[in-house]
Amino acid sequence: MYEVIITRPRSLAEAIEALGDDNATPLAGGQTLIPTMKQRLAAPEVLVSLAGIEELSGVTIGDGEITIGAATTHADVAREVAGACPALAALAGGIGDPAVRNRGTIGGSLANNDPAADYPAAVLACDATIITNDREIRSDEFFDGMFGTALFEGEIITGVRFPIPERAAYAKFDQPASRFALTGVFVAAGGGVVRVAVTGAGEDGVFRWDAAEQALAKDFSPSAIEGLSPDPSGMIGDLHGTPEYRAHLVGVMTKRAVEAALG
Repeated sequence: MYEVIITRPRSLAEAIEALGDDNATPLAGGQTLIPTMKQRLAAPEVLVSLAGIEELSGVTIGDGEITIGAATTHADVAREVAGACPALAALAGGIGDPAVRNRGTIGGSLANNDPAADYPAAVLACDATIITNDREIRSDEFFDGMFGTALFEGEIITGVRFPIPERAAYAKFDQPASRFALTGVFVAAGGGVVRVAVTGAGEDGVFRWDAAEQALAKDFSPSAIEGLSPDPSGMIGDLHGTPEYRAHLVGVMTKRAVEAALG
């Protein structure tokens, strides 16, 4: 590591002011940023910690929605939303290991938009809204390719608002060492609409599987997915699996998610 200045604002206003420095970088849970700095792949001069800002933490449930503060840890999400949305709670409880779940935050995960992260699938499938210090962004407009988002320079996520689905489940085939998703599928249904979001498989990051959504809207059952598979040409190929393998996993995980959603 190298010398770096860490500031600890106590309010959102103080954080925004601190991030006005061109050399400043927001620090949420640090589960990606700190290892990146250790590898010299990033070298911010000033880190602005968001962890101690009370208004960025916590979960509010009501009126068919769950609102989660951006600095809320995965462990807190798993505990606080279990009654309202078991699928989201299960997803949060399956991220990394206990150390990661007690430090990593939902806002940090979404701002980083790792192509194998879990939360993007839940956000996209549930049609959640990302709340920032300046505006609200619909899920379909937020993710912009691998590690890319619609966030402007200096804009930070303050919370995420999830409509509570009538039925939902997340199925993940994880890489056993990192517990990132080799392929993860979140299925959410409500109001006659079905959304299927896939993480860990696409070259451009999280994506919606339109063909599965259309099939499940007509028949919400695992059999509706029979014979369907996304185009392998858009899938990731690496030492963990070929594009064809990941395309196959998308179908398998979607069936498992539907089975789980049906109880």
